[in-house]
Amino acid sequence: MSYCVHCGVELHDSARACPLCHTPVVDPSKLGAAPPELPPYPTQRAEVPPASKREAALLLTVMLLSVAICCGLLNLFLGRSVPWSAYVIGGAALLWVWVAIPLWFRALPLAVRLILDGVAVGLYVLVIALLADGMVWFKALALPIVLLATAVLLLLGLTLPGRSILSSLSLIFGSIAVFLVGVELCVDRWLTGAWSPGWSIVVLVIAAALCAPLQVVRRVPSLREEVRKLFHL
Repeated sequence: MSYCVHCGVELHDSARACPLCHTPVVDPSKLGAAPPELPPYPTQRAEVPPASKREAALLLTVMLLSVAICCGLLNLFLGRSVPWSAYVIGGAALLWVWVAIPLWFRALPLAVRLILDGVAVGLYVLVIALLADGMVWFKALALPIVLLATAVLLLLGLTLPGRSILSSLSLIFGSIAVFLVGVELCVDRWLTGAWSPGWSIVVLVIAAALCAPLQVVRRVPSLREEVRKLFHL
């Protein structure tokens, strides 16, 4: 039982001040006690929930569809003879295939996604060729390059997963060199009708010069560990 030091009123054990004179209640036994320490970390875990991939895909779809419809209506109402809106609509469709489809269908195999991306690029270039009356260069130049790029990306997508960094770099350098050789081949056949190797061979030699040391480092354990330490791999 405790009493107020000022007026002597009997106080309850839980009282922090006298109910009559409002004198603060001080417990002498706790004067030297240290205040309770706050926990160093919050006791409750609170995280911002991640955004839904499907909601992001839906938002992107609505945005691209709005841009395509607005451009199509402007082109229609303004009465322009040049269908410039087809370029915008085709670009929006290309972005939708590249970004929205992986968000919608996350379990879609990588090979299928790469093939869809290549088909989308080929169709967009076809639209440009139709609008610009360029089916000749599309068949002889653009289509082979798009097919070659799709094949190279598909090869990388199927072979890179699970490989080491050194092996991946070798595959990437070699694939880029082969792709550029194919590009020069397509361009030369389109311009002159014959292939005259030039700058692409230089790139191929440089890629081979880069891949050879990488393979040596990959096969020698001491060199591999030294490279990992040096470049923090």
